[in-house]
Amino acid sequence: MPKHSSRPFLTVVALWFVAACFAGLSGRVAAMTPPLPQVMIGMLTLALVLSGALHAGLRDWLKQVNLRGFVAFHLTRYVGIAFLLMYQSGSLPGEFALTAGWGDIVAATGAMAIVLLLRDPMSKPGVLLLWNTFGLADILLVVITATRIAMHSPADIRALLVFPMSLVPTFVVPLIIASHVLVLMRLRQLAKTIA
Repeated sequence: MPKHSSRPFLTVVALWFVAACFAGLSGRVAAMTPPLPQVMIGMLTLALVLSGALHAGLRDWLKQVNLRGFVAFHLTRYVGIAFLLMYQSGSLPGEFALTAGWGDIVAATGAMAIVLLLRDPMSKPGVLLLWNTFGLADILLVVITATRIAMHSPADIRALLVFPMSLVPTFVVPLIIASHVLVLMRLRQLAKTIA
């Protein structure tokens, strides 16, 4: 399989990050009311997963790229520390902040261990599967918890829609979920080649 460049993917992600910053700074994200933020997260995540499945060049690149960079992206989950601090200051409810905060910190710490100890995470599929399963379950629980709170009391989690925290739903969460899906696909692909 010919080696594909990471540049197109990284360029799109960089442009998306800039757009997410502008959307947050402009106040457009903060002006959203439920269920719009939840729909946005779902659509962005679906767009990422479908792009990886349907775009031939991206699909080929994702099949052979070293997953270490994707795992390293999960270091952003140390945002869980900010969730805990926001809970202490009263700007986030404990129902969200404690679950999201500690779960994200554990997932980020696992990601750090993988990045520091493995040049290629696929070399230890059992370790990667364990971390990925925990990380995916955690992020889905976080999204479900945030959605439940937002539908009953939008003001309780409004702080997540104000820049810079607005980058969590507009940029970080969709990439985290999509990267977990990618890891699952790669592990499945590996299992097929071994079988």
